[in-house]
Amino acid sequence: MRHVIIIGAGIVGLATAHHLLKEGVRVTVVDRDPEGDKASFGNAGGIAVTEVIPASVPGLFWKVPGWLLDPLGPLAIRPSHAPRLMPWLLRFASAGKPSEVKRIAAALAVLHARVYEDLLPLLAEHGLHEELQQFGALTVYEKAAAFDKDAAQWDLKRACGIEVHALNGNEVRDIEPALGPSITRGVFTPQWSHVKDPKVLVDKLRQSLVARGLSIQVGEVCGIHSGLESDTVSVSLSDGRRLLADKVVVAAGAWSGLLARCVGDKVLLESERGYNTTLPTPGVALSREVIFAERHFVATPLSCGLRIGGAAEFGGLHAPANFERSQALARLAGLYLPGLRTEGGTCWAGHRPATPDSLPVIGVSPRNANVIYAFGHGHLGLTQAATTGRLVSDIALGKPSLVDLAPYAISRFNSI
Repeated sequence: MRHVIIIGAGIVGLATAHHLLKEGVRVTVVDRDPEGDKASFGNAGGIAVTEVIPASVPGLFWKVPGWLLDPLGPLAIRPSHAPRLMPWLLRFASAGKPSEVKRIAAALAVLHARVYEDLLPLLAEHGLHEELQQFGALTVYEKAAAFDKDAAQWDLKRACGIEVHALNGNEVRDIEPALGPSITRGVFTPQWSHVKDPKVLVDKLRQSLVARGLSIQVGEVCGIHSGLESDTVSVSLSDGRRLLADKVVVAAGAWSGLLARCVGDKVLLESERGYNTTLPTPGVALSREVIFAERHFVATPLSCGLRIGGAAEFGGLHAPANFERSQALARLAGLYLPGLRTEGGTCWAGHRPATPDSLPVIGVSPRNANVIYAFGHGHLGLTQAATTGRLVSDIALGKPSLVDLAPYAISRFNSI
């Protein structure tokens, strides 16, 4: 029986383990804290198949100075981290060219077209189908001008197969009565869905996989090396242990870039820290995820409360969290949800693994054919996990790929 080691016990690593176990592979997941807090646990819960537009779009850079001047705005860069961030930012700016936006959108649309085909069976097989709420999502606008400015992006989404329904303010409130009168425009995207609670989903999936034979090893990976035989690979842990396998999958989220460099592969990967506050008794009710377009935050009704999330902060993997950003998001939501009760909220911050072109890294290492990458999903890890796991499983087993993997190859960073 083949043996595959997966580094990372987040949703991408667990989805990969699911597909490999189904194929009869012996699977070991290694994580320094398998049950601990991860981006997989604290995200907004969206299955965001409609999000095919990259983070970098034409004209975005003109908005950045204003965002940075606002200490609690949607974007922050820690000054000490700014010099290290420059190569990433330059590539990010390049990804915003119109031709690149179309290319990237097409590549994301290819992955998202498979999401439910891969996700629904995974949930059903582990008794988790009731965790998925398929009620679509609302994107809302205060100003008609902002809605009109986004028209080209909505047109591009339509061209990528996304169903889009434009609404006026009253039609938005017919769907979500909790929204206040400041909302004048909206877009309903029925293909979006969300899960009841990301942490519950990940915990139950991990437990189910262990019951089916998944082995979990607690430890911090500090190196990946070729084995003594050409068709093996070894993983060294900080406590001196060394694990041997036929293949290693790097699915360690924002820490994956460090491991890729151990193998000898270049990659531009940053921690884009996100923040949220979950309100257990919000005093208002939403039935679906709501995206506030101009303010760049979302509100999702979860079983544990109303989660208000957003913000993008670049400060590396070790900077302490600024939970004032979480609290500011809750206060901001109150402007659009009259009657929102913000007391008793739980603040959270997590590291999203962000590439500058908004595409994940999926594929074989050019330096070691026994190493497979599965990271860099940014805001879309929960959305793309099941499909990434399917693709990685096929790679590990030598099966033909269901999609062209070229857009997601780590070799696209060779020039850095």
